[in-house]
Formats: sequence, C-alpha cells, structure tokens
Amino acid sequence: MIRRYGPSLFMILLLCLSWETAVRTLDVPWYILPPPSQALRTAILRSPLLLSHSFVTGGEILLGIALALALAVPLAVAMFFSPVLDRAFAPFLVASQAIPVFALAPLLIVWFGYGIGSKVVMAAIVIFFPITVNLLQGFRSCPQELRTLFRLMEASPWTMLRRLYWPFALPYFFSGLRVGVSVATIGAVIGEWVGSQKGLGYLMIQANARMSVDLVFAAILWLSVMGLALWTLVGRIEKRIVRWKN
Repeated sequence: MIRRYGPSLFMILLLCLSWETAVRTLDVPWYILPPPSQALRTAILRSPLLLSHSFVTGGEILLGIALALALAVPLAVAMFFSPVLDRAFAPFLVASQAIPVFALAPLLIVWFGYGIGSKVVMAAIVIFFPITVNLLQGFRSCPQELRTLFRLMEASPWTMLRRLYWPFALPYFFSGLRVGVSVATIGAVIGEWVGSQKGLGYLMIQANARMSVDLVFAAILWLSVMGLALWTLVGRIEKRIVRWKN
C-alpha cells in the first residue's frame, strides 16, 4: 500500500503544504486564493449542500457514460468491419474533439433545454471519442495470423468478433473508458455553467458570483474525488474482466 499510494500522497501533501505556506506568507486575501485548509474545511462543513449537488452532477455523468458506450461500441465495430464507414465517420470523430465544448454548450441548451438532457449529451461528447478510438485500435491490434486461422476454420464474423477481436480490444477499451470517465466531469460541469439550476457547476457559478472562493474550491475538490472514484472503479472492473493482462 505504501509503495503503491505513497508517492501520490506525498506529492499531494507537498503541493498542499507549499500552497498553504505561500498563501499565508504572502498574505493573499482568502477571496482571491484561499489556503487548502480553508477549502477542506468548507468542503466538510458544507458537505450537505455539496452532496445534494453532487448527486445531480453524478447522475449526469453516469448517464453520459451510458450514452457514450451505447454509441461508441457499435460505431467502433461498424468502422472496423466496414472500411467505407471508417472513412466516412473518421472526420466526424476528429471534428467532435476539434470543436471546443464551450462552443457546443449553448447550442445543446437550445436543442435539449435546461434540464438534464443537455448535460448528459455534453458529457457523452467528451467521453465518446477516447472510447471509440481506443476500441477501434484494439480491434486492429489483432494479429493477421489469428485472423487467417479463424477464416480457415470458417468462423462467422460474429464468432470472430466475440472470440477473437473483442479479447484483444478489451485492454484498449478499458484504457479509453478510464480516460473518458476521468474527463466526464468536464462536459457535465460546462453544461451546468451555461444553463442549469442544480449541480456542482451551478453551485460554482453561484459561489463565484458571491465571492465565496472557498466554496468554489470545495466543489472542485468534490469533482476531483468523483473523477478519481470513477477512474478507480473502472480499473477494478478491468482487473476482474481482463485477467490475462494482470
């Protein structure tokens, strides 16, 4: 446990200590940059408020992950088996990441309203690309010799997908999923910034308008914990499913 988590904890403590020392030494006003101790204190004391908004943001993130998976997996399979679809959809995949998400957020609010729908779509857009690209790369990583062997055995495309391509693609899939869930908070929070009445993004905007910078940092801390929790959860699932990799 010490070897695994010790370096990360040490760097976090070093960063917080340096931040705390710099703020107190330079006498920086708390409404500009609060010390970590103040942000942590606010995160604990205002935990009921933060928790209620976290449920909203967490629901948006989970639904965004589900939507991204429902779109990314079939698309990656179709692009792998059809070179025509691969060439057709590749520019759209790149464009989905080249366009700033801030530019899409107002449009999604207009199309899907101020409810949860626009935030779910925004989170799905952020997650969609790494899952699709990594899964497609995983399918392509299968050696040509094994493909030829399965064809000689007259295996159907469905059998080859299930027995051959998917096992090779699983490590790539989970790598893309871990990247996706770690940045999923970005899409949900940006959607809440543009237009919402609930969620941690909404709480951050309101706190910033009231100069409650410590509450903003507390919300950021909660978002970081949510991202780390999702990252860890996907890693645990990967270890259980991709046993031959461990």
